[in-house]
Amino acid sequence: MAPGPKNTTLRNNGAGTADSLSKTMLNEEMSGSGLAPPDIVTRDTIRFLKVPSAYRQIFEVPEYRFSDIKKDDIVVDIGANVGAFCIRAANYSDFVYAVEPLTHEILQKNINLNGVSVTVLDCALGGGTVEGISWDGVSRNMQTVSLKTIIGMTGGCDFLKCDCEGAEWLIDPHELGSIRRIEMELHLPPVSGPPNPLFLDYVSRNYNFQIDYMPTHAPLGLLGYLHATRDSESPW
Repeated sequence: MAPGPKNTTLRNNGAGTADSLSKTMLNEEMSGSGLAPPDIVTRDTIRFLKVPSAYRQIFEVPEYRFSDIKKDDIVVDIGANVGAFCIRAANYSDFVYAVEPLTHEILQKNINLNGVSVTVLDCALGGGTVEGISWDGVSRNMQTVSLKTIIGMTGGCDFLKCDCEGAEWLIDPHELGSIRRIEMELHLPPVSGPPNPLFLDYVSRNYNFQIDYMPTHAPLGLLGYLHATRDSESPW
């Protein structure tokens, strides 16, 4: 019989929905003089271009924990959107990669605006097949790639952040072997297929972890947020 989870804490995140907590939209309160500023500045001074788009642009990521990123960590941000996580991660590590198939043009401009070093990879996590990748009605057909392939592109991965609308369940658990830290949004149908029990079993046996569960009134298809650290390195 496989050993059970180590030091596992399961918490219900009752502070609000994913939209109200983590997916901050354009804030019209920034126009104090009635004239919109050329870009958006967050409370921690990260800047984003104010660019109209058909999809949501995410500027804040309070649901993720990343203060333990090390200077020499290879950080891989899968589902980077317009840069909320990867730009902040680049203040900790010199080796940050952003995987983004749909919003990569605005993402690159925001990276340049903040003067940080982040390499953008125009690809999508998946099972290696051609899939229709979509976000808020914007879609693109493209060949998906495995986590193993992405790690090959980046030369490794120490810290993985993943928000890819259900493609997390397509990860082969053994591809997590080199990864010390995981920050991941977990999805349920209808956003994704059913959770992968092999993935969850691998995490429970090899990581100390917490899952911040979303309350029942949260957006349909969002299970919660996984925070995982390999074995003895866990701060929890």
